[in-house]
Amino acid sequence: MLPLETVMTFLTASALLCLAPGPDNIFVLTQSTLHGRSSGLVVMAGLCTGLIVHTTCVALGVAVIFQTSAIAFSALKFIGAAYLLYLAWQAFHAPVQKYSGSPNGLSSFQKLYFRGIIMNITNPKVSIFFLAFLPQFADPANGPVVFQLLFLGGLFIIATILIFGSIALLAGTLGQALSRSDRIQKILNKIAGCVFLFLAFKLATAQRG
Repeated sequence: MLPLETVMTFLTASALLCLAPGPDNIFVLTQSTLHGRSSGLVVMAGLCTGLIVHTTCVALGVAVIFQTSAIAFSALKFIGAAYLLYLAWQAFHAPVQKYSGSPNGLSSFQKLYFRGIIMNITNPKVSIFFLAFLPQFADPANGPVVFQLLFLGGLFIIATILIFGSIALLAGTLGQALSRSDRIQKILNKIAGCVFLFLAFKLATAQRG
């Protein structure tokens, strides 16, 4: 069992990392602003599901492959970049819609959820970050390292839910006010498209180091 001091230090570090601007929280921000708080929360759930995958990979040692294999790293990051370019294209061509505060129907919720998963698991930087970050707080003296890593991953997900959830709620409220104007909604779509293009470029040019 990890000491309470270690747990609190890890949670604090995780919360600060979640607040730092990055692809995931920017994605939650843009989706919440454009489509409402519910959309942002659904995307957040997808991103957290992706974090479960990364945590499991790190705990089982699979993430080492992406740190040591240039081919695996490049393949995954270009898949992620291509997906972001697709999202940019959708944003640039999105029609003006009446603001509803939530996706239209169950299928839209599912699309947003899986979009969050794909966004997260196709970013090899997340896997390598977990590989470097989580073990720093694990100690064989406190029990099996695998279980400690899974526990730490769970704590990181809790921090992510708290931070990203707050972003979704605040951005959704702002978006509700802004999207009442067709002109502003078009501008928001263009901004979202530019954000996706920037994230695609950033991911495509990411290095393993």
